[in-house]
Amino acid sequence: MKRISELEKKYVLEALDNQFDTSKNGIFTNRMEAKFSEIFEYEYSISHVNGTATMHTALNALGIGEGDEVIVPPLTMASTSLCVLQNNSIPVFADVDINTFNIDPKSIREKITPKTKAIITVSLYGLSPEYDEILQICKEYNLFLIEDNAECFLGYYKGKLVGTFGDFSSYSFQASKHITCGEGGMLTTTNPVYADIARRFTSLGYAGVSGKQAKITRNDIQDPQYNRHISVGFNYRMSEVQSAVILGQLERIDELVEIRKKVGAIFDLAIEGCEFLKKQYSPEYCVNSYWGYAMILDTTNPEVDWYRFRDLFQKNGGDGYYAAWKLTYQEKLFTDEIQKMPGVHQEYKQGLCPNAEFLQKRIIALKTNYWDLDEAEVQAKVLRKTIMEFNCKC
Repeated sequence: MKRISELEKKYVLEALDNQFDTSKNGIFTNRMEAKFSEIFEYEYSISHVNGTATMHTALNALGIGEGDEVIVPPLTMASTSLCVLQNNSIPVFADVDINTFNIDPKSIREKITPKTKAIITVSLYGLSPEYDEILQICKEYNLFLIEDNAECFLGYYKGKLVGTFGDFSSYSFQASKHITCGEGGMLTTTNPVYADIARRFTSLGYAGVSGKQAKITRNDIQDPQYNRHISVGFNYRMSEVQSAVILGQLERIDELVEIRKKVGAIFDLAIEGCEFLKKQYSPEYCVNSYWGYAMILDTTNPEVDWYRFRDLFQKNGGDGYYAAWKLTYQEKLFTDEIQKMPGVHQEYKQGLCPNAEFLQKRIIALKTNYWDLDEAEVQAKVLRKTIMEFNCKC
């Protein structure tokens, strides 16, 4: 199969044939948003320029403001925290579960203060967090939940689709994700009030847009008495060409996600019996959508062995693999600048999130976006060979 098929090309050409005529612009965006809502079981789907802007929009729509605290995991792309800063709010870091790598409900409870307003969860590498416990915490403390599902399309938790738990759910269409148009994102909600606010925030605060209406009509806007801007907003809108690509990807989403799951199963066999590679634990009630195949390198010297295993893997013909992002609070931006911000009460030093610190230097994540399973089989053989050779040197 091909990642970008003739269907996506057909839709892009149709979008281009419309010549970006104002009267036709938005046709593919409307179709794509409706299709997304149908698949992901949300009433409102609001497309964005990327999957960071989505979360900034969500925070604004929920009324979270300056000085409010939002609990986030540190073991993820920094965008999950940067959107909080963009909102003039304070990211508060909770530790992760040592086995699933996802945010730990116990640690969330420990981090709640009177200023806490929301939690942003991340379904890391395609695996959902423990929603039951997190939703109970949200109920007890009257907190909002935003799901960062950039790496989880069509994942499930206890039979329910990931993305259907939060007040808002965010998705990314960046190049490495399950479905892509190079960049882009989607924000979903069932709340009509939040949807209207979110749409305006993505569309320069225009009065004529709503959760369901992405475009202002010419008759509305070409009026000298028209009040265009009724609230602060940004131009976070997705282009019509991007929407055409994503529409095609959505119509093929089952096969695009399923092939990554098959790659995960191939790698399962490759590491079977290996004592020093431990796969991210997926509870039996979760369906992992495998954005990546995540493991930890369980050796006594991970700072050296991580590179040694990678170099041997590549020497044997491996494609290389993903490292875990540096923990967000250990990035220089946070240690040098954010640490000094008013309202920041956590100390960004070793020991803040012990599990995340243990995992970060040990995580190996193999890519799963092989569109020919024969290529994945080749990589699995390389992985197995590397395991055998590396094991002999331990």
